[in-house]
Amino acid sequence: MNILILSAGTRDKVVQYFKKELEGKGKVIATDCSNLAPAVYEADRFYLVPRISEPGYIERILDICKKEEIAGVFSLIDPELSLLAKERERFLAVGTCPVVSPYELVETCFDKYKMYRLLTDMGIPTGRCYVDKEAFYQGVEKGEISYPVFVKPVKGSASINISKVYGPKEIEVLFDLYDDLMIQEYMDGTEFGADVYVDMISGRCTSIFLKKKIKMRAGETDKSVSVKDEGLFALIRDFVEKCGFAGMIDIDIFQIGNEYYISEVNPRFGGGYPHAYECGVNMPAQVARNLEGRENEVSIGAYQTGICMMKYNEVMIKEIEDTEIIG
Repeated sequence: MNILILSAGTRDKVVQYFKKELEGKGKVIATDCSNLAPAVYEADRFYLVPRISEPGYIERILDICKKEEIAGVFSLIDPELSLLAKERERFLAVGTCPVVSPYELVETCFDKYKMYRLLTDMGIPTGRCYVDKEAFYQGVEKGEISYPVFVKPVKGSASINISKVYGPKEIEVLFDLYDDLMIQEYMDGTEFGADVYVDMISGRCTSIFLKKKIKMRAGETDKSVSVKDEGLFALIRDFVEKCGFAGMIDIDIFQIGNEYYISEVNPRFGGGYPHAYECGVNMPAQVARNLEGRENEVSIGAYQTGICMMKYNEVMIKEIEDTEIIG
C-alpha cells in the first residue's frame, strides 16, 4: 500500500509517522513545488511538481498516482483540499482514494461565514459574525456585540490579514483596503484544539484528541497540554458525524465560562497533530485500515492527560547538485 502526501512542505513529522506505519507494507511518496521543502526528503520518493494553480497540475498528480500505484492521497495545505475533493472520481478511476471530506463541506470550512451559518443552524455555540459592516454597527447599537472584534478574510488561513480592532475607524480603513472581509466576535476565553478522525467507511468519529493551547505562532499551536472533557467529546462527535466529515479534521474551540464555542474547522491534519500522535492517537494507522477496506474501532479519549508539546526550530542540510534550486 503506497500513500501520496501532497504539498508536504515542512511537515516532516507527518511523513515520518506514515513511513513508520507503512514499514514493510508500502511506501510514502511526497510532492512539493519546491525542492527546498524539507519534508519531501523524509519520504521514500518525492516528485517536484508545478504549483497547484498551474495548468496540468491535476494531470501530473494523477500520473504519479498511476506510476506509484497509490492507494490513498491527501494534502497538507488548504487550497489543495478543495481540488482533491472536486476531482475525487478521477482519482478513484486510477485506483487512488482521496483522504478528504466531501467537496461542499470542504468549501464550507474555508468560507468562515458559511461555517458560522452552519454552526448556527445546528445550534452549536460559535462567535457571532458579520459580512456587512453596517449590520455589525447595528449589532453594536443593540448590544449584540461589542469591541474589540476581529476583522479577517472570509476565506483565509495561517492568521494572514487578521486584525484585532477597537473601533469603527479601524473597520472602515480595513474594509477600504481589502475585499471579502468579515467581522468576528472576539472570544476572550481559553483556546483548545481538537485532532479528530472520522472513519471513511462507517462515518463514525473514531478518535478525538484535545489539547489546551498555551502559545500560538503564525496561526499554529506552538505549546500545548493534553486534556479531556467528556462534554466536549460529545459535542465534537455529534458535529462531525452529522456534517459528514471524513478522515482527518482539525478544530479550534474556545471555552468561555462553562460553555464551548467552535471557532474554525480545517479538514486536514492540523499543525499540532504531532502532539496527538506522540500521545498514542495514531491517525496514519486509521487511514491505512480504511484504505484496506477495514473500519476503525471507536477509541475517543484514549490518551494520557497532562502531556505537553513544545515545538522548537530544527534545520535540514542537503546537498543539491546539478539541479535548479526552486524555493
